[in-house]
Amino acid sequence: MNIEMIQHPSSSSASQRKARIAAAFGKAAQSYDRHAAFQREVGLKLLNELPQDLHGYVVLDLGCGTGFFSEQMRQRGAAVICADISQDMLVQARQRCGMSGFEYCHCDAEALPLADHSVDIVFSSLALQWCESLAVSFREIKRVLKPAGKGYFSMLVAGSLLELEQAWVKVDSARHVNRFISGNAVKIALAQAECTQYQIDLYSFGLWYDSAMHLMRDLKGIGATHIDGRTSRLISHRMLAQVEAAYQTFANREGRLPATYQVCFGVIHQ
Repeated sequence: MNIEMIQHPSSSSASQRKARIAAAFGKAAQSYDRHAAFQREVGLKLLNELPQDLHGYVVLDLGCGTGFFSEQMRQRGAAVICADISQDMLVQARQRCGMSGFEYCHCDAEALPLADHSVDIVFSSLALQWCESLAVSFREIKRVLKPAGKGYFSMLVAGSLLELEQAWVKVDSARHVNRFISGNAVKIALAQAECTQYQIDLYSFGLWYDSAMHLMRDLKGIGATHIDGRTSRLISHRMLAQVEAAYQTFANREGRLPATYQVCFGVIHQ
């Protein structure tokens, strides 16, 4: 398995945004697995859609993170390309997975350095929502898939972390939670990428926390800290206390606090 490297141009503003996203995830590379219970739940659901026997398959794990799912696909027999925008995440993936049956690719989902029709399966769980252009990423996935190949993806869509967003609205007017596109916008991006054969489904996931602070620590622990449109300002202890109080309005009878995620699962057929 040899990766054929291809260079892609990128605008300076997009490159700067992606560098900030990569840096945020890089800072969290060593803590990621301790805070990624939701990410594992979603990824395992997506993984269950793949064939159980992957012997003879080349799989691109796009946004591989620490290599948790890369390792599982290798155990099913696949040759795996671990790809991530964060070099630090790839270091963690290499430490987990080793070198036998794996290659590592520091790259951007919108500019894959792979040859046309070079992989059998693309697996991408909770990574594509960070892309500048979802349509470009879908086009790249379609491009690298072999004939009859499939691209499996999951991504957050509108309605995710709505409770946290509403709690912050009561504190100030700044943006503290990323906006996610709608499920319909995912369909539009697929059409723009000329993906004519696909399936998508929307699922709601609910997690429960003892406090809003615990939720925010998990988000920081996985590196999901880049907020588009957020200005640099100090968040005081007083503001955090106000968010905590505002979040209490969502508490259940046991006093636990919900964090709701809306997830789009999709399969692109080449």
